[in-house]
Amino acid sequence: MATMVLWASAFVGIRYAGEHFEPGSLALGRLLVGALALGAVAAVRGVGVPPRPAWPGIVGSGVFWFALYMVALNWGERHADAGTAALIVGVGPILVAFLAGWLLREGFPARLLVGLAIAFAGVAAVGLVDSGGGSTTRGALLCLVAAAGYAVGVVAQKPALRHASALQATTFGCVVGAVVCLPFGGQLVTDLGDAPASATLSVVYLGLLPTALAFYTWAYALSHMTTGKLGATTYLVPAIVVLLSWALLDEVPGLVALAGGALCLIGVAVSRGKPKPAVTAAVR
Repeated sequence: MATMVLWASAFVGIRYAGEHFEPGSLALGRLLVGALALGAVAAVRGVGVPPRPAWPGIVGSGVFWFALYMVALNWGERHADAGTAALIVGVGPILVAFLAGWLLREGFPARLLVGLAIAFAGVAAVGLVDSGGGSTTRGALLCLVAAAGYAVGVVAQKPALRHASALQATTFGCVVGAVVCLPFGGQLVTDLGDAPASATLSVVYLGLLPTALAFYTWAYALSHMTTGKLGATTYLVPAIVVLLSWALLDEVPGLVALAGGALCLIGVAVSRGKPKPAVTAAVR
């Protein structure tokens, strides 16, 4: 739950910092802060370099999730409000579930599919709330690219966790993402010089909590759960974004948004539930 709250807060933080940082420089700044924080923790705990079998998954998650997802989302939120962006990125778990069922052979349990359907209905309901953010087709497409990057990155990370710890996978995935975003380094220097201190602090926050802490707790959970089932929990994010927008941006959610949030919670509960054991009648 803490991971979902932190990721939800990132949508609001991106909207603010994005007014002063370009999409690529914002992603690089966030990743550099996250990599430094995770690297410090790994050094203190004596965590070494992941074994060779883990690297394909770590590189995949670094490229698609840490780099592509962040750049596309930052860009998308320039053309879509935070709530709409969260709605569109909310289709990611559907992609995760099907990719995991197909590539990782996790299967398609009925409860998972039913839970996904219920939660997606909730996400759609939240999306009916008009925040007046002026969403455009470009913003929607960029957020869909972010959702696809998220899905591929999550599925790539799962096999890596068979060989590396959650801290290793997150730390080195973040480093890979930062390396991919290094071409935005010049723009980051320029933006840091022009941005107000509050925007720079927002970038630091995005790097420390929604990136370093939340991505680590996600990887830890992923090492103990199936990819599709854990991915379904991110349906909570759009509902939380609505609440945060209400508290921080003075956007009051309507009844449709509240109903959608409730459906998200129900869908997550269904997808994470375990079927009851069959009761066999005694032979008389």
